[in-house]
Formats: sequence, C-alpha cells, structure tokens
Amino acid sequence: MTKKFDSVLVANRGEIAVRVLRSAQAAGYRTIAVYSEADVDTPHVALADEAVLLGPAPVKESYLDPQRILEAAARTGAQAIHPGYGFLSENADFAQACEDAGLVFIGPSVEAIELMGNKAAAKRRMLEAQVPCIPGYQSEDQSDDTLLAAAAKIGVPIMVKAAAGGGGRGMRLVTAIEEFLPALAAARSEAKNAFGSEELILEKAVVQPRHVELQVFGDAQGNVIHLGERDCSVQRRHQKVVEEAPCPVMSPELRAAMGAAAVAAAKSISYVGAGTVEFLLDADEQFYFLEMNTRLQVEHPVTELVTGLDLVDLQLHVAQGGALPCTQEEVALRGHAIEVRLYAEDTLNDFLPASGKAIAWEPPSGTGIRVDHGLFPGQMVSPFYDPMVAKIIAYGEDRATARRRLLRALRQTVLFGISTNREFLIDVLERESFANGEATTAFIAEEFPDGVQETSPQELELSIAALLHYLQGEESGLEKRVFEDALLTGSTGARAIDSSFAYLVDGDLQPVSVLSDGLDGYTMKIAESQRQLELLDSSRDGYLRVAVDGWQLDVAYRFVDQSTVALQSRGRAFLITNELALSAADRDAEGSGAVTAPMHGNLLALRVAVGDKVSAGDELAIMEAMKMEHRLVAQIDGVVSVVFGVEGEQMTAGAVVLEIESEDA
Repeated sequence: MTKKFDSVLVANRGEIAVRVLRSAQAAGYRTIAVYSEADVDTPHVALADEAVLLGPAPVKESYLDPQRILEAAARTGAQAIHPGYGFLSENADFAQACEDAGLVFIGPSVEAIELMGNKAAAKRRMLEAQVPCIPGYQSEDQSDDTLLAAAAKIGVPIMVKAAAGGGGRGMRLVTAIEEFLPALAAARSEAKNAFGSEELILEKAVVQPRHVELQVFGDAQGNVIHLGERDCSVQRRHQKVVEEAPCPVMSPELRAAMGAAAVAAAKSISYVGAGTVEFLLDADEQFYFLEMNTRLQVEHPVTELVTGLDLVDLQLHVAQGGALPCTQEEVALRGHAIEVRLYAEDTLNDFLPASGKAIAWEPPSGTGIRVDHGLFPGQMVSPFYDPMVAKIIAYGEDRATARRRLLRALRQTVLFGISTNREFLIDVLERESFANGEATTAFIAEEFPDGVQETSPQELELSIAALLHYLQGEESGLEKRVFEDALLTGSTGARAIDSSFAYLVDGDLQPVSVLSDGLDGYTMKIAESQRQLELLDSSRDGYLRVAVDGWQLDVAYRFVDQSTVALQSRGRAFLITNELALSAADRDAEGSGAVTAPMHGNLLALRVAVGDKVSAGDELAIMEAMKMEHRLVAQIDGVVSVVFGVEGEQMTAGAVVLEIESEDA
C-alpha cells in the first residue's frame, strides 16, 4: 500500500530546490530544505518552511551524504523526499534507504533506477522491448582487447560512454581506430571519478542527429503516457544549452512512433513517476534509443508550458498512489516554448566554470517569460556545485514568438560580478540556422568553429563608461575639488573642467575626456570624434537612461571597484577599467611562469615534479571543479622550479599551483 504524506524534504539546492518547494507549498505540503555551509543565505533555504544544515560545502560532506539527509528527515518529521535532479536523484541505494526509513521517495522504483542507471543494462532491456537502439557493445566483458575488437566490428566513428552516468562525463568520440585505446583510458578515468564505475559501452556514432527526448509519466496502476517531445540538439560537449518543445521538425506520425517507443520503454520496467526517454533522430526520421533518465529533467519547464501541467505536482500525486489525471488522447500540445541554461562560466576561456559574488542580479520578466533560479543579489556562486545559476524560458503561440521573447529576456537579464554565457546564448538564438529550426547536435561546432570571440567596447560604451567614472568622481567629491582648482587657477565656468580617462581596447589605450555643462549635459571626446550625452534619469540605483546625440537608451551598471565598471546596454555587457586609476603593480604579472588555478576546485593530479623540463602546451596538472575536469598546461618553455599544489587538496581561484623558470632566465 502506498503511503500518504503531508510533508516533503527537498534533497537538493539552487533553482530546482526552489522550483520543487514552490509546487509543494502551493499544494499545501509542509516543506523542508537542506543546505550546506556554502548555501546558508540562499533562496531555497529562505523559501522553505524549515531548513536543516547538512555540513560543509563539499558535496560528499553535504548533499551527497545520504545519512545526513535521512537524519534531517527524521529530525523534522518529513514523510517524503524529493531528490530534484543531480546529486542523489538517480541513486538506487538512496531510494532504498528512504524506503527502509519509512519515507516516500518521490521517484521511480529502486529496480527501475538500477536498471536504467546503467547504460549497458538499459540498452539490453530496450532491445528486449523492441525499442530501436543504436548498434554497439554493452556486454560485461570490459577488457581492452574485447572492447577494441568490438570497436573494430562496429566501425568508426564510435562513441565511448560511461555506463553508469551521463552529462558528457566519461564520453569520447573516436574517429580513427588508432585513437580508440587512449580514448578508452581517458573515458574510464573520468567515469570512475564522476560515477565510481569504470564500466563503458560503445555505440556507433550517428552523424549530425537531433537529440529528441520524450517526457513519460507512469502511475502505480500501470498506466504510462508521454507528454510530447523536447528537442535538445543544441549542446556543447554533450551538455545541453538550449531545449524546446515541440521539436521543430516533428510530424504527428513521427511523434506517435517515438511516443509509442518511449511508452514501451517505460512499461518494460513498470515505471512510476516522471522520466525521460532520450533518442537520436537522424535526417531520415530514423530514431534510436539513447538512454532513460529516471528523474525530472532540467528542461521540464518547456513541457509544462506547452501542456499546461505542473510536473512536480503530478510527481507528488502519483507518488501517493494517485492515478494519472489524463489519458494519452487527452494530452494536447499548445504553442511553443524554448529554454536556455544560464551558466556561470567564462566563454572566452574555454567555458571554464566561474564563481564569485553576484554584485547585481536582475532576472527578466514580461509576457510569456518564466525564470527558474536560486540566486539572491549579493550571493556567492560557489565553486563546489554545478555552474548553472538559472533557466530562462519563453513561451509563445508559435516558435518565432517564443524565440523573440527569449532573446528580449536575455538582453534584459543583468548578472554582474560573475562571468556567464548570457551573450553566447543570445548569439545562438540569433543564428539563422537556429531561427529556421535546423539545429542538430553539430550546431555549435558548425556555427562557432573558432569558439566564442570577444566583443570589444566601442565608442558608445566607452563614452558611457567615462560618464559613469566621471559621476563616480563627482559623488566622491573629486570633481568638486577639480572645479575649485580651476577657479583658483583663473579658469571660469564648468566647461573649463576636462576630466580625462583612458581605456584599453584591443591592446591600445583609448583616451576619453568628459566636459560637463554643469547640469545634465556632457561633451565626450574620443580620438577625433565628439558626441553629446545627456543624463535623463538616474533615480534607480544601478541604472541610467541617457541620450547619446539624441538617441535614448537604458544602461545597467555596477562599480566593481574604484577603477572598473560593469555596464550593460542593448544586451551586451562589458567590464571597462580606467587604466589611469590602476597602479603598475596591477599589470605586471604576465610571463612570470606561475601556473595558477583558473577556478576553485580539487587538484586531481600533478603530472610534473620539481626539476622537470617542460614546453609550452605540456599538460602539468588536472583540476576538478563543478563536476568537470580541467587541464592546466604550460604557457612557457622552462624547468619546474617549485610545486605548491598537493594532489587531492582544494585550491582557490588564482592560487599558484607551480612555477616554471624560463629557459631564458
């Protein structure tokens, strides 16, 4: 008999914890949050009716510690646990521990999690259920010789995948058979580190497919339905970037066929709750089973928007034995929804995860806009967790409307203090192939072959930055002192005051001068050009409305320090530093041979020791941060002179890992 409950503990953090808490509270449940020491002052903690401290920031001592979560449930009298996604959401041992403790685990059965959590076992079951599968190898013999023989039989290109996990970790594409064994070793290492298992599967690589997934739902009465599909083809390193519902190329006939396969997959394991069956769809409308995720997906909001269903509320309902509220025939898809994932990452530095303080956070709003996030202004974005800080979703009556609304929402989004992928997302949505619904999994490689290119501030941004620095000085009394000095030297009138600034643009120092008329008008001189700025409105802290030569526009800004201002206008953001305010010490570090940690993280491995000779480009160390491995390489030729880093220890961003003495020295 299924147990009823009236209280829910959410064993997760960030935006998904907030999202689950809201639905649970709306349905009348008492809600409990859990948190680490790094998450004391976060929205999910503030939102919950009660919250329990788990432990230190590292996930193994907090969110990934089942015993601490079960103790939190016992302490608060929680009757059910919702795992969100990530962390313990697909951990069969945790689901079993919840059951053993008399708690309702809001998810599928332990057996379903175990079976679908292993790609090899899942694929074997799907073949038995006659679900179309990609040719490959998924047997238990994991020796190099056996896998190499299987790879030769399958033929390149071939995908090597971790059997126990997903998200691109433990995954390698092999295009030549001689590359297979090195790829195998790398995939094994990453899989073991990420999932605790070295088991791998092999699959024939489907060239430039679409990644299309079906949302399925089952109840304890044996009913299973699908809620339509989501296209998740826009990916970077197998991590989804953009998701939408419905798929732009879906026909009713193809949806029926894929939906039937997804339902068959779920029924073959007696699935209860929310799940996602993922497929690869080729240009000939042939589709192949990829994997099944036995949890709520990050991208579930687009399905909610086109179906009108609250999937979390539905999870709570079926977890207590309730029957699905509709039949397959009653499921209707209306309109179109597109979601993007806003990540804290440095797109100009190979998308390395970023951390830091959100000195400004203004999520967008408007017709058809939904933002799922777990961020307060002033909050620290921790290096210990996944770098996704928000999901921004737009709904429209048609795809074109949804895309336009999403673009406008991204241009309105303000997040200063942390590097993000916001402008990269804008670039993705603006590409003609995406607008036409033509994106496949090859989209980012094709559209961004040279990576993300830096956008330099132009005269408009430099003028606004100079105005902001001028106003900053005026507020601190600096401009008043300059004005008084001008009077003492015989100058008359405010226009005699010429404040100078200098900004580095593409390696060149660009001087800018500001002359005030004493009211709200300013003359800006840059190189040989001159423009007029008028300050129209500065009543809202951190925002200006200015007129530039009669052209009015809004500007969001925050001062990072005395010399640097972050500003955003027309969707583009810049960090602009007044070089005249910098000391020489701030600019002398290049070429020292110091190898520093690019972000907070764990030093997994050191590849060199003191006295080793290295060349530029050599791999020196491997760090892990935000669930990804990052390789540190030498920037100069030389000899390792000192090593500060210790394998297995956490390092802060900017900490020196080791130093190389240049050959010239």
